Amino acid sequence: MYLKGTPRRASKGSVQIKSSNGRLQLTFSYDGKRHYLSLGVPDTKFNRKAAEAKAKLIESDIAYDRFDPTLAKYKPQSALTTVTPIITPTQTKPSLAELWEQFIEYKRPQCSPNTMKYMYNVYSGYISKLPTQELDEADKIRDYVLKHIPLDSGKRFITRLSACCDWAIKSGRASENPFNGMAAEIRLPKSAQTEGLNDINPFTLEERDAIIEAIATNKFCPPKSGFSHSPYTPLVKFLFMTGCRPSEAVALQWKHVSKDLKQISFEQAMIGTESGRQIRQGLKTQERRKFPCNNSLQALLQSIKPKDFSSEDLVFPSPKGKSINPDNFRNRIWKTVLNGLEIEYRKLYQTRHTFITYALDPEHGRLDAKDVARLVGNSPEIVYRHYAGNKRDLFVPEF
Repeated sequence: MYLKGTPRRASKGSVQIKSSNGRLQLTFSYDGKRHYLSLGVPDTKFNRKAAEAKAKLIESDIAYDRFDPTLAKYKPQSALTTVTPIITPTQTKPSLAELWEQFIEYKRPQCSPNTMKYMYNVYSGYISKLPTQELDEADKIRDYVLKHIPLDSGKRFITRLSACCDWAIKSGRASENPFNGMAAEIRLPKSAQTEGLNDINPFTLEERDAIIEAIATNKFCPPKSGFSHSPYTPLVKFLFMTGCRPSEAVALQWKHVSKDLKQISFEQAMIGTESGRQIRQGLKTQERRKFPCNNSLQALLQSIKPKDFSSEDLVFPSPKGKSINPDNFRNRIWKTVLNGLEIEYRKLYQTRHTFITYALDPEHGRLDAKDVARLVGNSPEIVYRHYAGNKRDLFVPEF
């Protein structure tokens, strides 16, 4: 038994005391089901003690196999919400924020830390700013979303709210889903529907070489800053030479590079989580992929390979020996260099698009789309659809 706010999960058979809309509630799991038992009393110091006694009784009954599954032994007058509730005018409907918080905890074991940070946590921020938390005012929530959140993000947000309500109905926390079908009614402009395709904007080979040279020579370093761009040159070269994702490059360790430097095994990525940056095993679309090293890539790896190193050491550490944060690199170096070279700003991820585009180009790579897909961890369909011919100029033949 522990109070709300304790930073650990409940063990099997333990009972949590929570405050929902200012009223005390007991939550616990039994026989594979999650139970919510409202005590029907306000959250006061005196009532907390009574709730603790009730929680201990339930824990004891579970431990000694005398638990009353009907809950008649424990509930005062409110019904257990493990079946679809019949909400009367005197009962308080759960707020959207409450349902979302419970939905997040339900999804947490099923999602990667990266997903929890960049998807659900972002939406939690949206929920906190809504003008109302009442499910009966879903239309008002929708209108606010359409006005204050970018359309594509807003549509995804509404979709998540609908999924939350579907889950709430199945688990007995709500009786209806007012967001059902609402996202389908939100029409994105064609430009947003083709955003993934339009985002592919590779660098020219001249731009690539200028970027690498500027970073290697500290061409645009702020004067007297004591900060140097050049230590990041190998990383930028590697990104252009392999087409790997930046998150894969900064997580690469020497154990993933063969001793003869002829092959790299991409097996993990650096991701952001609620507790900070960490390495995640597996890649975005696959568990691992092998990448053969050409002579230029072997030479690059040989030039940066330390004489004494551990197999766990990062191939591309920061100057302080820590993992490189791509966001910091983008803000402190990438933007500065592109601006100094007067090159149209493009994300660091465009190094990947550049590799794929030129690997397919008959004048440069001459690789089949299926082979390029294997090298970079995409499907051949994606390569054909978004990259093949992307760099070729159209012309009208003479006939």
